[in-house]
Amino acid sequence: MRLLPASDTALLVELADLEQTLALYRAAQAQPIDGVQELVPAARTLLVHYRPEAVTPTELAAALRARQAAAQAGGQPVAGTRAARQVEIVVRYDGEDLPAVAERLGLSVADVIARHTAQPWQAAFAGFAPGFVYLAGGHASLRGIPRRPSPRTRVPAGAVALAGDFSAVYPAASPGGWQLIGVTAVPMWDLRRAEPAYVQPGFQVQFIDQRTAGRHISLPAVPDSESNKPLAPDQQAPAAIEFEAVGLQTLVQDAGRHGMAGLGISPSGALDLPAMRQANRLVGNPVHTPVLEHLLGGLRLRCHGRATLAVSGAVAPLTLHAPDGRQWPVPGHAALALDDGDVLAIGAPSAGVRCYVAVRGGWQVAPVLGSCATDTLAHVGPPALQAGQRLAVGGAVPAQALRATQDAAAPAPELPRAGAQVTLDVVAGPRTDWFGPEALARLTQQPWQVTPQSNRIGLRLHGAEPLARARHDELPSEGTVTGAIQVPAGGQPVLFLADHPLTGGYPVIAAVARHHLPLAAQLAAGCQLRFRLVAPFAELGDAHDTLPEKPA
Repeated sequence: MRLLPASDTALLVELADLEQTLALYRAAQAQPIDGVQELVPAARTLLVHYRPEAVTPTELAAALRARQAAAQAGGQPVAGTRAARQVEIVVRYDGEDLPAVAERLGLSVADVIARHTAQPWQAAFAGFAPGFVYLAGGHASLRGIPRRPSPRTRVPAGAVALAGDFSAVYPAASPGGWQLIGVTAVPMWDLRRAEPAYVQPGFQVQFIDQRTAGRHISLPAVPDSESNKPLAPDQQAPAAIEFEAVGLQTLVQDAGRHGMAGLGISPSGALDLPAMRQANRLVGNPVHTPVLEHLLGGLRLRCHGRATLAVSGAVAPLTLHAPDGRQWPVPGHAALALDDGDVLAIGAPSAGVRCYVAVRGGWQVAPVLGSCATDTLAHVGPPALQAGQRLAVGGAVPAQALRATQDAAAPAPELPRAGAQVTLDVVAGPRTDWFGPEALARLTQQPWQVTPQSNRIGLRLHGAEPLARARHDELPSEGTVTGAIQVPAGGQPVLFLADHPLTGGYPVIAAVARHHLPLAAQLAAGCQLRFRLVAPFAELGDAHDTLPEKPA
């Protein structure tokens, strides 16, 4: 077992193989460790998210080693474990890569199909998207199959594929580099079902040849899920807000959708959590009440009835337009009372990029999988708001949970202006050793420009000199954290934000410390980034810790 720092709130446990990884995962689930928030298994690693206030790295390392020792000594199923649930997937085996796979293996196409359907596969761990699950334990001859040298820009939904030692079904159309051998009509992900994921880690999956089963596969259009339906206004709510304009992007966000790693879903949620909490405090809401996250100005809100709003986050001009034609500037970071017919307009930010709009009593939005957060990668949660849409307000939070509004403006945060140079603290790891010492020096010594291709998934950075890898072998997919600095083959890093994929296959050289994640969320394209190393890379051993024992 290797214990590698993944951030200042996560450890990456590297094990010998998938079997050992799943054994430790099951042991840690059966005997939870205090302070551990979530476990993300992958091919040969287990990502452990934890609260540093509750458990130190040393204590966590000791607990994980104890769980591993118990799993190795026991060699028996965990008490109370039920027999694995089995699901069937009927496949039309006509994939574009099927003949090439057969030729590579020295088999006929019929032999590949027979071996793919010969025995149940084990659903091991979730992949890059909801419903994508790595399936292991197939026929021995179907292992070690390389990915395509050049990934396809679009793999259709329902594609059945092979890569490495795994099989999988693509739940939605997406880019992909796996070898396609067939297609199924079974939806892998559907939010209308009580269990949205058809396959979940721990299940057994039996593939069935459509010709043998005699079952016809049709490929109907995938219906809209509940998370993609328009939000209906509540006629009983005390007021409503109409969106006359929404700017570049306006989303509903809250503190995130936690505990969904088994379904392939990252937490998502507001990128600047302190700003979300401040907006809610200003109007007297509980701090995790859903808010609007608005990007780069242009939002115009018309009030129907009376409502109290507050805007926090990016420093942007606010203008109040009265029904009689008068208009005047109003302060941000303060509670603002709107009367019937008033329009609040948010201009382009002078510092930061994301504003957060809270309304007293909350926005009337239906949660999806326990959260109102909009995950732009997984397409889970309410859709982006549209001009002309209305949301009921004021009735989403119980009256007894509301507090007094704050009359005085709260201090505005110090946020970077366009083109500013910003320094972010980083923790080295977990794959710093995949790079030479000159790459880590370059990461911290040269500036990195935030490019316009950045979004909620991550900040795409560009430096004069790319980061060169010392190792060029393929890294099996492993869990990633918000703030991870992943380095693709080209050497230009990507800083993951809240909507990042749950797992990734490129090495992560470092991760932004949690106290600087809100600042990273407010960086505009053109800003210059510098990284300051606050914890060097070292494996967690018995005699030392890589990370501080308690947060500073």
